[in-house]
Amino acid sequence: MNGYINADYTFHLDKNSAQVIQNIIGTTDSFANCIMSTMLTSVANSINILSISVLLCIVNPWAVASLLFVVIPLFFLFNFFKDKMRFWGKELYEANQGIIRSINHGLGGFKETRIIGCGEYFERETIDQAIRFANASIAFYAFKLSPRFIIETILVMFLVAFTSILLLLGQNIQQLSSILSIFALASIRLIPAFTNLTNGLSVLRNSSYDLNQLYSDLKELEKNPNLKPIERASITKEKIDFRKEIILDSITYRYPNVSKNALNEISLTLSKGQSIALIGQSGAGKTTLVDVILGLLTPQQGDIKVDGISIYGNLRSWQNLIGYIPQSIFLIDDTIEKNIAFGVPENEIDQQRLDKAIQAAQLSEVIENLPNGLKTRVGERGVMLSGGQRQRVGIARALYHEREILVLDEATSALDNETEQLVTEAIKSLSGVKTTIIIAHRLTTVEHCDRIYMLEKGRIVKSGSYQEVVLKEQAIR
Repeated sequence: MNGYINADYTFHLDKNSAQVIQNIIGTTDSFANCIMSTMLTSVANSINILSISVLLCIVNPWAVASLLFVVIPLFFLFNFFKDKMRFWGKELYEANQGIIRSINHGLGGFKETRIIGCGEYFERETIDQAIRFANASIAFYAFKLSPRFIIETILVMFLVAFTSILLLLGQNIQQLSSILSIFALASIRLIPAFTNLTNGLSVLRNSSYDLNQLYSDLKELEKNPNLKPIERASITKEKIDFRKEIILDSITYRYPNVSKNALNEISLTLSKGQSIALIGQSGAGKTTLVDVILGLLTPQQGDIKVDGISIYGNLRSWQNLIGYIPQSIFLIDDTIEKNIAFGVPENEIDQQRLDKAIQAAQLSEVIENLPNGLKTRVGERGVMLSGGQRQRVGIARALYHEREILVLDEATSALDNETEQLVTEAIKSLSGVKTTIIIAHRLTTVEHCDRIYMLEKGRIVKSGSYQEVVLKEQAIR
């Protein structure tokens, strides 16, 4: 959990949530119970087998040699199925992940699933993955249990054959009885030890795919993703205080495994208390630029400096200055109060700051009409609230944390005209007090901004006041 929650943003862009959940819950459990525990048990069983084998060698080395001649083919059989066991392990891992994914898709969009009537599709998907899981389980556990029956059969046949041969050779009955008694007692310990050892080896082979997945992610998470390679040797951890200006200097960013740059040499200056807007068509690079400013993406070239200090020297300090309000607000299945004071323990919530944030986000009337006021649970993903109400909770959240810089990514797009006007007025009232960066498609919402930047294909093509950029562009068209 620590690794994933501190991972680079681009790491999560390539990950399905089902895979992350599977690794955190299932794969770590598999590592503990199927790998670590099995290895410890296998060591104990190996010691038992070795000790008993030494005793039997002292009693009758020829008998032990004969027994080994019979048992060794079992190891070749086990080795023959090693790829199969790894395949079954892969099937179990992927099928389990598929079940989680199907459940997430079907129940995560329950309203759409019910309206469209595609519940049967997700049910079928879940069943298919469950059958895949069951088939791999049946095959693996059948193979895992088979050594016990094979070994018991071989030992019984060996004892019968060994006894018959010794009798035919005229072996003394009393001496034979003592040897067979020792072998019989040894078998009582050998059979379970040998069975457990072979089972353990089967489990280790089967769990190797899980282990590889976990190892692969952990190795990737070990990398320090938040710092550019050239700067890793010069980390200052100097606290960032925003007093004058933020400078974006020739920012160039390209997503992993993509040949084309998403941003090309973006340069701009943002003074304290200023409000700017980023406009442009979809795919112009607005959200990518904001993600770079937020510190979620690290540019391949260029730097962001606050009063002359690079944010990459202490990214956490920089992010502590920012309040982010996205287009789609993430709400936890808890109370309105806990959602506004997101990440703050209940006993540490500042009621005065909470009330102030609620009023600024035009949320007072909504809370008054809820059955339990601030203590009303919003449901998973805020299902008990309307889209506009969820958006205002997100705005109140950013205001509660009293960040100096507010980044609004289409933050008012889900609001009705009246509420949008009220929230826009609330944002306007912060001009000069808060520094704001706004992404907007609805150009009327950025009319109050001090400066407008128009992006096109990852470049700033125009900048200036609302009149110089928006109205002039509209006049030309």
